[in-house]
Amino acid sequence: MINKKIKYLLAYIIFICASFCSFAQPQEVINKIDSLRSVLNKFNTISSSEFTPTIEGESAGIGIDTTRVNTLNALAWELKNINPDTAIILSKQALKIAEKLSASSDEQHKLQQRLIAIACHELGVFYYFKGNYPLSLDFFFKALKIRESLNNKERTAATLGNIGNVYDHQGNYPQALNYHFKALKIDEELGNKAGICRHLGNIGLIYSNQKDYAKALDYYFKGLKIANELNDKSMIAPHISNIGGVYSEQGNYSKALDYYFKALKIAEEQGNRSGITLTYTNIGTAYDKQARAAELEHDFAASDSLYRNAFDYYSKALEISEELGDKDGITLNLCNMGSLYISLKKFKEAELYLQKARILADTVGALGYIAAIENSMSELYEKTNQPEKALEHYKKYITARDSIYNEENTKKSVRSEMNFEFETKQATQKAEQEKADAIAREEKEKQKVILILISCFLIIVLVFAGFMFNRWRLTQKQKAIIEKQKEKIVDSINYAQHIQQSILIEEKEIQKMLPNSFIYFQPKDIVSGDFYWFSGSQPDSYRVPASGSELPAPNPIAIGHQLIIAAVDCTGHGVPGAFMSMIGNTLLNQIVNEKHVTKPSEILRLLHIGVYEALHQEKNGALSGDGMDIALCCIDFKNKQLQYAGAQNPLYIITGNETTIINADRQTIGGISRKKNSSEVEYTNHTITIKEGMNMYIFTDGYMDQFGSKNRKKFGTQQFTDLLLNNQHLTMQEQKQIIASAHQNWKEAVTQTDDILVLGIKL
Repeated sequence: MINKKIKYLLAYIIFICASFCSFAQPQEVINKIDSLRSVLNKFNTISSSEFTPTIEGESAGIGIDTTRVNTLNALAWELKNINPDTAIILSKQALKIAEKLSASSDEQHKLQQRLIAIACHELGVFYYFKGNYPLSLDFFFKALKIRESLNNKERTAATLGNIGNVYDHQGNYPQALNYHFKALKIDEELGNKAGICRHLGNIGLIYSNQKDYAKALDYYFKGLKIANELNDKSMIAPHISNIGGVYSEQGNYSKALDYYFKALKIAEEQGNRSGITLTYTNIGTAYDKQARAAELEHDFAASDSLYRNAFDYYSKALEISEELGDKDGITLNLCNMGSLYISLKKFKEAELYLQKARILADTVGALGYIAAIENSMSELYEKTNQPEKALEHYKKYITARDSIYNEENTKKSVRSEMNFEFETKQATQKAEQEKADAIAREEKEKQKVILILISCFLIIVLVFAGFMFNRWRLTQKQKAIIEKQKEKIVDSINYAQHIQQSILIEEKEIQKMLPNSFIYFQPKDIVSGDFYWFSGSQPDSYRVPASGSELPAPNPIAIGHQLIIAAVDCTGHGVPGAFMSMIGNTLLNQIVNEKHVTKPSEILRLLHIGVYEALHQEKNGALSGDGMDIALCCIDFKNKQLQYAGAQNPLYIITGNETTIINADRQTIGGISRKKNSSEVEYTNHTITIKEGMNMYIFTDGYMDQFGSKNRKKFGTQQFTDLLLNNQHLTMQEQKQIIASAHQNWKEAVTQTDDILVLGIKL
């Protein structure tokens, strides 16, 4: 049988092949690089007054800086496969200049954001090539946030696809598929064939990594068809190579090599050194597998020749990877060569190569490599009669594999595989006993020192005993006074809690209008700075009957067939936050229930003016800059529409397995406004058609900001989104219980960070 480690390596070899980049002919590359360098050199002598800006409305200085940033990014991109370290330096320079650009208009601000996004995206690509996946993801997510805010769909899709590639390489297949399918959907809507082609190939890679070769080939051939229609060799090559990888996994080595050599020819024509390196590795792997198969058939002459071929291609790939500083490629080929040396029974050489690969694998952070290396080292020590080391590395291999394939049934299988009795219990117990004896001796010595100190200071203690007694009596009196004051304060706050709760509509009352809903409300202190607000009633034809035969009585604050619901986060928590919540509740009642305003964006605008005026924030030197964040929705069941507007707080809509996030405006309610006149502040109104099976969620930031007991990290937006998505099959009340349990399990003994409010409604 083919060794397990080769299976793991191949999955990642196939993955890397998808990352081939498009290059011009070598001479064209050189000419383009020289031209870009010439432009940069020109800026060293040119002044703003001598330069004519290329963008209408910009100052000369801004025009120069904009062109300088574009040139730096373009030069970095051309150098990414020739000298990635220099490419990183250039893109960082571009990012630094872009961040310092002065934007005096909305158009200039958008331009600045586009330039920052390009630099961040390129840095994500470069660090991905270098094998620094955490830093790569960091830059990709920065670029994604900007591109989504600019509604640049084509570039958003490109960044989503690259994030999927990184997650795939880290072994996080569910996340990888999630991002690739998001990217594919956008490019299909845009009709971007090049983007569709790339995403199809990347999705095929994930199915190949999961051993679903039928699906993998289906996606590869779909992608190859589009690549041939576009006549783009830079896209044809990776699809050909990936198809070869599947045939190699299936044992059809001649067919695999045929595809690999076709891909190699294209990479050589384009001068793509990264592509050449990866294809060398794939060819070496095919020869390696073929040699093992021949060895099983006792055809030792053929296996010896094939092993030499494999070693030659691994060596070529390693040499180019070292020249490029590609830690990922170096790790992969060191591991391959170490594994090959085991087959050749050259155990010292195998150990040397595998140890080097293991050190690099930690810096690369790819679990697939770590699993393959640990499995190979376990095999090495098993063949060299070192059972303890063999067990140690086998456990590490199982742990890495478990991190990649983390389904519950896989975990149970891993636990059964690790049920070995290689541990030397007697030695462990002896070491623990010696440690306990040493601690006991140390404790005894400490007790002697304490007794001596007590004796020395006993007289001093007696002399000051009277003084201390008097101090104690005084302290007790002060303590009694403080406790009495505290009791009064707590009583006042508790009464304030009753007042605050009285203005909140009970959840069961809201459920009369929205039976499939929940409210998870958890104040940090006795009173809360978060509050929810609800108004309106559905006509009888839209309401669900109560437990009796009659419909519930209409809400006295009815506003037709529309329901208004909001999740509000006031500045601060506790008593200060509660004061703000009272102001917010009162203003919302005036705007909706008295003035009958139902458009969410208009409600927020009037609420902003109301807070601004209530706290006198229009005055210079105003005492309060407080405000509130809010997500507010108007549900129109008659017209099947959901309207939303938000200040800082977003709206989540989940339909089936798809999550749609509608981001809020950055302007808070009240507080410091970018506009001098608060009445000029506007908020965006979003309208969504209500569909069957659609669930909506609005919330404040307290749930995501909760620190965990184990890692002292915040719960985070992504984990919160996954929690909602993974429990869509449950009722709303069951989801509420899951959310409450997840929060408690996360924080455990850690103090609650902030007020928490989450509202869920099944539409």
